[in-house]
Amino acid sequence: MSKRIIIAGGGTGGHIFPAIAIANALLKKDPGIGMLFIGAKGKMEMEKVPQAGYRIEGIDIAGFNRSSLIKNISLPFKLLKSFFQVRRIIGAFGPDAVVGVGGYSSFPVLRYAQSRGIPTFIHESNSFAGKSNILLGKKAVRIFVASDGMEKFFPAGKIQVTGNPVRSNIVNNRISRDEAIRFFGLDPSRHTVLSTGGSLGAKGINEAVAANLDEFEKNGIQLIWQTGKAFAQAAEKAATGRSGIWTKDFIPQMEYAYAAADTVISRSGAMSIAELCVARKAVVFVPFPHAAEDHQTVNAMNLVNKKAGLMVRDSEARQELVHTVISLSRNKTLGDELKENIGRLAITDADEAIAKEILKWI
Repeated sequence: MSKRIIIAGGGTGGHIFPAIAIANALLKKDPGIGMLFIGAKGKMEMEKVPQAGYRIEGIDIAGFNRSSLIKNISLPFKLLKSFFQVRRIIGAFGPDAVVGVGGYSSFPVLRYAQSRGIPTFIHESNSFAGKSNILLGKKAVRIFVASDGMEKFFPAGKIQVTGNPVRSNIVNNRISRDEAIRFFGLDPSRHTVLSTGGSLGAKGINEAVAANLDEFEKNGIQLIWQTGKAFAQAAEKAATGRSGIWTKDFIPQMEYAYAAADTVISRSGAMSIAELCVARKAVVFVPFPHAAEDHQTVNAMNLVNKKAGLMVRDSEARQELVHTVISLSRNKTLGDELKENIGRLAITDADEAIAKEILKWI
C-alpha cells in the first residue's frame, strides 16, 4: 500500500514554497505517495498549493493578534474548532507521517498527529524558532533546521542541519538575462533592480522606492517592483507615466525576476536569503524590524560580515536605500564580489535531504 503524507502550515511564501519543494522531492523519490496539504482558510496557501498541483484542506485557525487584543476573543473557539477539523481530515486521510513547515495552521495538525502516535517532522527555516515549533519539537521524530546552534530551541538528538529547501524552478533556472528582462517588457541594455518584500510585501521598502522613483529614472535604472497587496495600488499610481517600471503585487515567476535582476532589494527572511544565495545576486537587505528577536537583522548581518550583501535599516530606508542601490549599480567590482560570496553559501539539495530522512521513518 502506498505511503500517505500530510504537509501542514503556510501563511507566507517563506513557509509555502519550502513545503512544495519538500512535497516535490518526496514524490521524486516515491511517485506513489499520497500527498495532502493542510492550511489556514483565507491564507495564500489555499491558492498557491493547488497552483503547484497539490490538494489542500483549509482549517479555521488564526494567529495571536499582537496589535489588537480584542481580535483575539474568538481565538480559543477557532483553535477548538480547528482540532475537530484536523481530527476529521487525519481520520479520513490516514497519514503515515505529518510534516510541519511553520505558520499557525501547523500547530493543531502536528499536535493531533502526535497524540495519535503518527510520526511528525518539523522544518524550521529561521535562526530563531517559533513558539509553536518549540512545543511541537519535544515529540517530533526529526527537526530539520537551516543552521547550527538550534540546540537552544530543540532536543539536540532530533536536529538535522539541512539548510532551507529552494524551489526547483530557481535551483534549475537556465533563463538568460535578456529573455527574462523582455518577459517584463523592459530593456536588456539597462541596469535592472528587483525590489521584493517577500510574498506579503514590505511597507518600508515600498515607501522608500516610491519616494525615489526620480532617482532611478535619472540614473537610467529600470525596476521590477513586487509590492504585496497592501501597496499595489499606490505603486501602480506612482509608476503611471514613467517608463522602465514593471510593478505587481506578486510575481509567480520568480525565476524570471531573479534572472533579470542585476541588483536586488529584499527583506532578510530565511527563505529569501536561501533563494538569493542560489540565484547569486548582489543584494541590499532591509530587515523587517519587527521579526521575533530581530532575527532578520541577525540574518542580514551574517551576510554583511561575509561580504555577501549590504544592509540598510528599515528606519533609514527612505533616505538611504535607493542611494545605496544606485551606488552599488555603478560599482561593478563590489557587485561581482557580493555575487561571488553569496553564491558560495547556496544549498541546493535541502529538499532531497529532508525527503530522504522522512522516508526512512515510514
